[in-house]
Amino acid sequence: MPTAYVLLNCDLGAESDIIKKIKQVPEVVEVSGVFGVYDIIVRVSSDDMDKLREIITWNIRKIDKVRSTLTMIVIEGQGQKK
Repeated sequence: MPTAYVLLNCDLGAESDIIKKIKQVPEVVEVSGVFGVYDIIVRVSSDDMDKLREIITWNIRKIDKVRSTLTMIVIEGQGQKK
């Protein structure tokens, strides 16, 4: 199953609202606020790669007050505990 981690930078103080909106996306497996260079990390999974890209582009990156994102696509079969 195609999976990606998306790191987000957002406007100061907007983290909680953005996390609430991200939690409404059915394909989001996990979302957390973090300290460091980025403000939020999101794990997203979908049935196919095209749908995964669409979810990231239209449902996550377009959220108001998201300034920038970095998307990392997981290499299937590497590093996942089963």
